[in-house]
Amino acid sequence: MTAVNSGRFITVEGIDGAGKSSHIEWLREYLTAAGHAVVVTREPGGTPLGESLRTLLLNEPMSPETEMMLMFAARAEHLSSVIRPALEMGAWVISDRFSDATYAYQVGGRGVPEQKFSALESWVQEGLQPDRTLLFDVSVATAQARLHDTRILDRFEREASDFHQRVRDAYHQRATQYPERIRLVASDVPMDDVRAQILIALSDLLG
Repeated sequence: MTAVNSGRFITVEGIDGAGKSSHIEWLREYLTAAGHAVVVTREPGGTPLGESLRTLLLNEPMSPETEMMLMFAARAEHLSSVIRPALEMGAWVISDRFSDATYAYQVGGRGVPEQKFSALESWVQEGLQPDRTLLFDVSVATAQARLHDTRILDRFEREASDFHQRVRDAYHQRATQYPERIRLVASDVPMDDVRAQILIALSDLLG
């Protein structure tokens, strides 16, 4: 982490339908009540340019390599315009997805070579990684049942089950690689239990 002052960078990850979004606003309220300035954002998105790229990424067919480069283009703008300035002011930043999602979806799901991901990650992020990543984990079957019950699906969400299983497996691989940063949160349990897991995962940062 390269942030200064007391800023903390928290990312929330998981396969589509893992249930992470329903807890982000709760976490914002919890941290605000604890006296922290909090910025909530998302990827792809978080800036006007990023939101335009998000629309393309979620709706337009493209090659896996193009997909990955657009993800990192949106991230570069996001870092320079939102994330780094907020951290430098001492805020806690909560981002709904970051580079672990790119690894899971484009490397794991699409099969883009890992070295291409690593090169872009190094260039765009310049060593910046989250202080903590909450990986909401649930079976693919449960996640897909949730999705089909709630909304019109984007092109990632419409992918077959084997794609989502590869994404989940890649997330687990990433968690094994970075155990101090990435903490699994079982999200197929009651809401209060999920939130208790979140607080445990953040306990060292919360002091």
